[in-house]
Amino acid sequence: MSGTEVELADGHLRIGSMWAAVKATDLQRDGRFALHANPGDGSMTGGDAKLSGVVVEVLDHPDAGKSHLFDLDIRQVVLTSVHSDGDRLVISVWRPDHAVQHVERR
Repeated sequence: MSGTEVELADGHLRIGSMWAAVKATDLQRDGRFALHANPGDGSMTGGDAKLSGVVVEVLDHPDAGKSHLFDLDIRQVVLTSVHSDGDRLVISVWRPDHAVQHVERR
């Protein structure tokens, strides 16, 4: 697990890394990623989101050789939230070329 910031640039969701950092070398070895975002205050306001997929390293960026840059090829998005009634979880799952699926759990 490694903290990171994400940016949207040129139509791509991207993450960066310091040159030769463990995160970068791990992603070069095995490009699978899971990115998790949570409201952080325990409220579940807006839900708890997870993106997963594989990275594609961007080799021709302005800081090449000084830092790493990876585009995120998203293969699945999961949003878990609390139903407005407060009595169940709502889990929404998106995958490319599939309709969004919704599941409710009590």
